[in-house]
Amino acid sequence: MKRTTYLSWDEYFMAVALLSAQRSKDPNTQVGACVANEQNRIVGVGYNGFPAGCSDDVLPWDRQGLFLETKYPYVCHAELNAVLNAISTDLRNCRIYVGLFPCNECTKVILQAGIKEIIYLSDKYKDTDQVKASKIMLDISQHISYRRLVTTRKELTVNFAPIDI
Repeated sequence: MKRTTYLSWDEYFMAVALLSAQRSKDPNTQVGACVANEQNRIVGVGYNGFPAGCSDDVLPWDRQGLFLETKYPYVCHAELNAVLNAISTDLRNCRIYVGLFPCNECTKVILQAGIKEIIYLSDKYKDTDQVKASKIMLDISQHISYRRLVTTRKELTVNFAPIDI
Protein backbone atom coordinates (compact mmCIF):
# COMPACT_ATOMS: atom_id res chain seq x y z
CA MET A 1 0.00 0.00 0.00
CA LYS A 2 1.38 3.44 -0.90
CA ARG A 3 2.02 5.94 1.84
CA THR A 4 -0.58 8.65 2.25
CA THR A 5 1.55 11.43 3.76
CA TYR A 6 3.27 12.44 0.52
CA LEU A 7 3.29 16.10 -0.52
CA SER A 8 0.69 17.49 -2.90
CA TRP A 9 2.08 19.30 -5.96
CA ASP A 10 1.25 22.65 -4.35
CA GLU A 11 3.02 21.67 -1.12
CA TYR A 12 6.01 20.35 -3.05
CA PHE A 13 6.54 23.51 -5.13
CA MET A 14 5.94 25.76 -2.13
CA ALA A 15 8.49 23.72 -0.16
CA VAL A 16 11.01 24.31 -2.98
CA ALA A 17 10.25 28.05 -2.77
CA LEU A 18 10.72 28.00 1.01
CA LEU A 19 13.95 26.01 0.71
CA SER A 20 15.23 28.48 -1.89
CA ALA A 21 14.52 31.31 0.56
CA GLN A 22 17.15 29.80 2.83
CA ARG A 23 19.80 30.97 0.31
CA SER A 24 18.91 34.62 1.00
CA LYS A 25 21.44 36.56 3.02
CA ASP A 26 18.88 39.21 3.98
CA PRO A 27 18.95 39.37 7.80
CA ASN A 28 15.26 40.31 8.05
CA THR A 29 13.23 38.77 5.25
CA GLN A 30 13.97 35.59 3.31
CA VAL A 31 11.69 34.95 0.36
CA GLY A 32 11.89 32.22 -2.26
CA ALA A 33 9.97 31.54 -5.44
CA CYS A 34 9.46 28.47 -7.61
CA VAL A 35 8.03 28.43 -11.14
CA ALA A 36 6.39 25.19 -12.28
CA ASN A 37 5.02 24.40 -15.73
CA GLU A 38 1.86 22.56 -16.77
CA GLN A 39 3.69 19.23 -16.62
CA ASN A 40 4.58 19.86 -12.95
CA ARG A 41 8.26 20.42 -13.75
CA ILE A 42 10.29 23.11 -12.04
CA VAL A 43 11.46 25.62 -14.63
CA GLY A 44 12.79 28.38 -12.35
CA VAL A 45 13.71 29.17 -8.76
CA GLY A 46 14.92 32.31 -7.05
CA TYR A 47 15.36 34.08 -3.75
CA ASN A 48 15.77 37.69 -2.66
CA GLY A 49 19.28 39.07 -2.84
CA PHE A 50 21.56 41.54 -4.54
CA PRO A 51 22.22 41.35 -8.29
CA ALA A 52 24.96 39.05 -9.56
CA GLY A 53 28.36 40.65 -9.14
CA CYS A 54 27.25 43.01 -6.38
CA SER A 55 28.90 42.04 -3.12
CA ASP A 56 26.53 41.41 -0.24
CA ASP A 57 29.36 42.55 2.02
CA VAL A 58 29.44 46.01 0.41
CA LEU A 59 25.80 46.94 -0.19
CA PRO A 60 23.61 47.76 2.84
CA TRP A 61 21.07 45.40 4.41
CA ASP A 62 19.41 48.16 6.46
CA ARG A 63 15.64 48.60 6.34
CA GLN A 64 15.56 52.21 7.53
CA GLY A 65 17.53 55.33 6.76
CA LEU A 66 18.31 57.29 3.64
CA PHE A 67 17.05 55.41 0.58
CA LEU A 68 20.51 54.75 -0.88
CA GLU A 69 21.70 53.48 2.50
CA THR A 70 18.98 50.80 2.68
CA LYS A 71 18.61 47.49 0.86
CA TYR A 72 15.56 48.57 -1.13
CA PRO A 73 17.16 50.12 -4.22
CA TYR A 74 19.46 47.12 -4.63
CA VAL A 75 17.66 43.88 -3.73
CA CYS A 76 16.18 41.71 -6.49
CA HIS A 77 13.05 39.96 -5.27
CA ALA A 78 12.61 36.19 -5.42
CA GLU A 79 9.93 36.35 -8.12
CA LEU A 80 12.15 38.40 -10.44
CA ASN A 81 15.05 36.02 -9.89
CA ALA A 82 12.87 32.96 -10.50
CA VAL A 83 11.73 34.39 -13.85
CA LEU A 84 15.26 35.48 -14.82
CA ASN A 85 16.71 32.11 -13.74
CA ALA A 86 14.12 30.11 -15.69
CA ILE A 87 15.40 27.43 -18.05
CA SER A 88 12.87 28.58 -20.65
CA THR A 89 12.00 31.99 -22.02
CA ASP A 90 8.40 30.87 -22.41
CA LEU A 91 6.69 30.82 -19.02
CA ARG A 92 3.15 31.08 -20.37
CA ASN A 93 0.71 28.94 -18.39
CA CYS A 94 3.22 28.32 -15.59
CA ARG A 95 2.48 28.77 -11.90
CA ILE A 96 4.67 30.70 -9.47
CA TYR A 97 4.87 29.71 -5.81
CA VAL A 98 6.09 32.37 -3.39
CA GLY A 99 6.19 32.85 0.37
CA LEU A 100 4.91 36.44 0.27
CA PHE A 101 2.30 37.98 -2.01
CA PRO A 102 4.23 39.74 -4.79
CA CYS A 103 4.86 43.48 -4.81
CA ASN A 104 3.73 45.62 -7.74
CA GLU A 105 7.11 45.44 -9.50
CA CYS A 106 7.24 41.64 -9.33
CA THR A 107 3.61 41.44 -10.40
CA LYS A 108 4.51 43.34 -13.56
CA VAL A 109 7.26 40.81 -14.29
CA ILE A 110 4.90 37.89 -13.60
CA LEU A 111 2.24 39.35 -15.88
CA GLN A 112 4.73 40.09 -18.66
CA ALA A 113 6.09 36.54 -18.44
CA GLY A 114 2.61 35.09 -19.05
CA ILE A 115 2.49 33.15 -15.79
CA LYS A 116 -1.10 32.03 -15.24
CA GLU A 117 -1.30 31.61 -11.46
CA ILE A 118 0.31 32.93 -8.29
CA ILE A 119 0.20 30.71 -5.22
CA TYR A 120 1.39 32.38 -2.01
CA LEU A 121 1.58 31.64 1.72
CA SER A 122 1.45 35.04 3.38
CA ASP A 123 -0.25 38.32 2.53
CA LYS A 124 1.19 40.19 5.50
CA TYR A 125 1.76 43.37 3.45
CA LYS A 126 -1.80 43.45 2.04
CA ASP A 127 -2.38 46.97 3.34
CA THR A 128 0.62 48.47 1.53
CA ASP A 129 0.20 50.44 -1.68
CA GLN A 130 2.57 48.03 -3.45
CA VAL A 131 0.37 45.00 -2.80
CA LYS A 132 -2.81 46.96 -3.44
CA ALA A 133 -1.37 47.93 -6.85
CA SER A 134 -0.50 44.27 -7.46
CA LYS A 135 -4.06 43.18 -6.82
CA ILE A 136 -5.47 45.94 -9.03
CA MET A 137 -3.32 44.73 -11.93
CA LEU A 138 -4.09 41.07 -11.27
CA ASP A 139 -7.83 41.66 -10.91
CA ILE A 140 -8.08 43.46 -14.27
CA SER A 141 -5.81 41.00 -16.06
CA GLN A 142 -7.49 38.47 -18.31
CA HIS A 143 -5.00 35.64 -17.91
CA ILE A 144 -3.88 35.24 -14.31
CA SER A 145 -5.32 34.16 -10.98
CA TYR A 146 -3.96 34.11 -7.46
CA ARG A 147 -4.71 32.13 -4.33
CA ARG A 148 -3.34 31.49 -0.89
CA LEU A 149 -2.01 27.98 -0.36
CA VAL A 150 -4.16 26.22 2.21
CA THR A 151 -2.55 23.21 3.81
CA THR A 152 -2.80 21.38 7.11
CA ARG A 153 0.99 21.00 7.15
CA LYS A 154 2.76 23.27 9.60
CA GLU A 155 6.31 22.19 8.83
CA LEU A 156 8.44 19.91 6.73
CA THR A 157 11.70 18.48 8.01
CA VAL A 158 14.71 18.02 5.78
CA ASN A 159 17.15 15.44 7.13
CA PHE A 160 20.75 15.57 5.87
CA ALA A 161 21.69 12.30 7.54
CA PRO A 162 22.64 9.52 5.09
CA ILE A 163 19.82 7.18 4.18
CA ASP A 164 20.50 3.66 5.44
CA ILE A 165 19.68 1.13 2.77
